[in-house]
Amino acid sequence: MRVVIAEDAVLLREGLTRLISDTGMEVVAGVGDGPGLVAAVVAHRPDVAIVAVRMPPDTATMGCGRPWRREPGYRTVPSSCSRSMWRSATPPNCLRPTPAGVGYLLKERVADVAEFLAAVRQVAAGGTVFDPEVVRQLVARRRRAARLDALTAREREVLALMAEGRSNAAIAERLVISEGAVEKHVTSIFGKLDLPPTETDHRRVLAVLTFLRG
Repeated sequence: MRVVIAEDAVLLREGLTRLISDTGMEVVAGVGDGPGLVAAVVAHRPDVAIVAVRMPPDTATMGCGRPWRREPGYRTVPSSCSRSMWRSATPPNCLRPTPAGVGYLLKERVADVAEFLAAVRQVAAGGTVFDPEVVRQLVARRRRAARLDALTAREREVLALMAEGRSNAAIAERLVISEGAVEKHVTSIFGKLDLPPTETDHRRVLAVLTFLRG
């Protein structure tokens, strides 16, 4: 099995290379940035690529997504130290629909070498492997999205103004409606977002957080 390793941390990349090579797999390229990954995938057409999600030169983007435009069938096992991206509205582009195998592992949670190697082989064979924490975040985001979709256009306007820190009176003035109407919209928002009243939680803040997380 031919493997490309894309990791900007040199020691980690060398460690992965040794680990993979010791199992009998062939590491055909080890690169440290996004352009290098694209070139390696195009040149070597590996069975699987082990890829750090964020790599230079543009660390704000997902390096593992770039080769899709050149090699739409390539199989990849992205890895990341970050859980926060799974709370965003846009999933990493390395997970866009494809018939090829794909996985996603959090580096901090890869504690078993045998399981890691099994995941690499499974993805190379066209399967999928996701860290349980990633699955949890994806499910939670879908639930949030479904709840937000239930809001009316007016309720979304009210929630957006709430996110700006505006009071009910300020929202009423901005939308040219009564304060009582705003209160009804806010109550409806709480209901649709499944935010019952409690003694410990601030529902207005929770509603805004749900809106911002998408």
